[in-house]
Amino acid sequence: MELTFGINDRPKFGQTILFALQQLLAIMAATIAVPAIIGNGMSQTAALFGAGIGTLVYLLLTRFRSPVFLGSSFAFLDSMATAFAGAVSMEAGYAGLILGAVFAGLVYVVIAIIVRFCGVKWIDIIMPAVVIGPTVAIIGLSLAGNAVGDLTGGGLEGTSTYICMICGLVTLAVTMLCSVFGKKFLRMIPFIIGILAGYAVAVLFTLIGMAADSDALKVIDFGLFASIQWVPDFTFLLAAKGVSALDSAYVATIAVAYVPVAFVVFAEHIADHKNLSTIVGVDLLRDPGLHRTLLGDGVGSIAGALFGGCPNTTYGESIGCVAISGNASVITILYTAILAIVIAFFGPFATFLATIPGCVMGGVCIALYGFIAVSGLKMIQHIDLNDNKNLFVVSVILISGVGGLTVSFGHVTVTEVACALILGILANVMLGGQKRDAAGK
Repeated sequence: MELTFGINDRPKFGQTILFALQQLLAIMAATIAVPAIIGNGMSQTAALFGAGIGTLVYLLLTRFRSPVFLGSSFAFLDSMATAFAGAVSMEAGYAGLILGAVFAGLVYVVIAIIVRFCGVKWIDIIMPAVVIGPTVAIIGLSLAGNAVGDLTGGGLEGTSTYICMICGLVTLAVTMLCSVFGKKFLRMIPFIIGILAGYAVAVLFTLIGMAADSDALKVIDFGLFASIQWVPDFTFLLAAKGVSALDSAYVATIAVAYVPVAFVVFAEHIADHKNLSTIVGVDLLRDPGLHRTLLGDGVGSIAGALFGGCPNTTYGESIGCVAISGNASVITILYTAILAIVIAFFGPFATFLATIPGCVMGGVCIALYGFIAVSGLKMIQHIDLNDNKNLFVVSVILISGVGGLTVSFGHVTVTEVACALILGILANVMLGGQKRDAAGK
């Protein structure tokens, strides 16, 4: 696709701040949702701070050549819950969170070392376009339910579904209109304009609901401003008292909960970077190299968990934002990371971001997740689907992924994306994909 700003381009300072804010809005809802789901006193602002730190580490280790933000990973939700469930105290649970992130990050580091010496040709062999394309599409499609769920129910308890939908659809409509018909600069910040429009509508409905004492019209929880948190509760501070409570059985439990999930997320890491490569026009698996992106993801995940408790991962929302805005500038990602760190200490603004209702973000995510799905399908536009071999491989991936096929082993769940990718690889190998691709057929 044609980019307005490439990887090495530097937009003007004021523009970069707006682009960074747009990236932050795109990733923030999911990033702070993970600690909210886990509970146990986990700080959402600390998770935002940790995501910023993790992204800085990623950018440094990839030599500022890969424009993607790292945020809290949903794949480790069960692992994090296990850390608290098996802990003898809350402090020990926080220590377990950090230990688990270290285990997961080390998996990435080990794989990065292997890739450094073995190269990435094996990726192209076992994951050609016919496999990776529909897998990327599944990443977007697997999130479709989340977007629609937020759109229809992302307000306060008791808020009318139709009111939520109006707010979300206004957001989506304004985003699309800005992206398609807006002048050059507006086309690059459609999410900011869309979210502000949806938020304004939500405020209007909420004020009317407060005046009429009707819960059905209340979309925004302004009560959040009554409990502004100025300083995040950093994980390493909470975990300090729990380190002495760690024993061998608990450490083994943490390892079993985190390490297998890291291999699952590894598959999604490759799919994300393949997708981003097609958007920016540079094969990121070769420049800066898969070993560097893995190292950045792994060490960045450890660094993020140290402060926020949540292992990080590359975000599809960030990639979708790059695709829609046409801005692949790494400087924008750098500013986004710094902005996330600063906002974590600026309570009022962080609280304002937290009051953006889910239905508004749902309207944005319909576009974001849709672009991820479409970018994956674009990878197979030159694949001959009249060839039954290709047709079967694509079909297996799409149906297993859209159908939500998952496999669980105790506390470890192989996600639908990973299952779809594994089945696609097996189908491609079984049908002679490697030999046929090598022969140019």
